[in-house]
Amino acid sequence: MPFVYMLRCSDGSYYVGSTRDLDHRIQQHAAGEGSAYTKRRMPVELVFAQEFDRIDEAYACEKQVQGWSRRKREALIAGDYELLPELSRKRFPRE
Repeated sequence: MPFVYMLRCSDGSYYVGSTRDLDHRIQQHAAGEGSAYTKRRMPVELVFAQEFDRIDEAYACEKQVQGWSRRKREALIAGDYELLPELSRKRFPRE
């Protein structure tokens, strides 16, 4: 089944990806073969995964989460789903 997943890298950054085989993909990242980004930031830790029915749905979610702020990604990891709408609102300075 397809998944979207998030890894925490050794530098504290997050990597978001999608795959048809989560176990195999995580093994690739752990071996330094997953991506150039994670290879430079080893070791990595799986902190979030969500299963989808179709790969195009997982890929669309991957692209959406890649555009999120760090705070919003961390709310997703923590399961604080009620915070996601608030963290989506743009903040404009008051005049």
